[in-house]
Amino acid sequence: MNSLLGAGGRLLARYLSKPISGYEPLATSDPELLRQTLRPCDVLLVEGNTRISTAIKYLTQSTWSHAALYIGESGGEPLLIEADLEHGVWAVPLSRYERFHVRICRPVGLRKKDARHIIETARGRVGDIYDLKNLVDLVRYLLPTPPVPVRWRRRMLALGSGEPTRAICSTMIAQLFQSVGYPILPEIETRPAPRPGCDHCVQEILHIRHHSLFAPRDFDISPYFQVVKPALAAGFDYRRLIWGAGQRTHEEIS
Repeated sequence: MNSLLGAGGRLLARYLSKPISGYEPLATSDPELLRQTLRPCDVLLVEGNTRISTAIKYLTQSTWSHAALYIGESGGEPLLIEADLEHGVWAVPLSRYERFHVRICRPVGLRKKDARHIIETARGRVGDIYDLKNLVDLVRYLLPTPPVPVRWRRRMLALGSGEPTRAICSTMIAQLFQSVGYPILPEIETRPAPRPGCDHCVQEILHIRHHSLFAPRDFDISPYFQVVKPALAAGFDYRRLIWGAGQRTHEEIS
């Protein structure tokens, strides 16, 4: 019975990982600029083009359906570590996403020691195989836009046995950052903390959210991750743009 369920899970994962026919995300970053801009421990968000991507984007009300951790270059090849529904945790070349709409989210102020720990731990996870025997965890993604209230959508990402849920990339990356105490989107509790001259002062207490509740969009909206756009980081000057025929240049306008 378990072998049948496992085989069914693998078949379903393969189906959900297939690209949607005719859907091509718009590449918004030059591949070489993207490569030059990335730093180790940057989180790369991806607008995916698979069946499961559509469901994740709907459930999280976001452009982003996938997240990968940039770990630097190996043998001259820029590498990402990601958790894939079909393959588990593996290392993939940056070129895998050069034709996709992507976004760089950079953890601000991350200590070098902690960055090394995150990367080493991520490398140690490569080869992890996820248990796909619980079909309930995968069947929920067959409906691209499941009819559920907004307040339940994020919870849908964390239902089931837990193992297949980790195939959603952002949960693994959330674990890595939480392991060094780096915040993503903690729950914030405020308590009165009056001081002389400040009767209304409060103290913020941070509470860690469970990693299974994190989605790719959380790195985008986190106040602790900086959004880095390669075209701007390289020194953007709109006056140097070359427009097509019939378009006025900066010199003509001025």
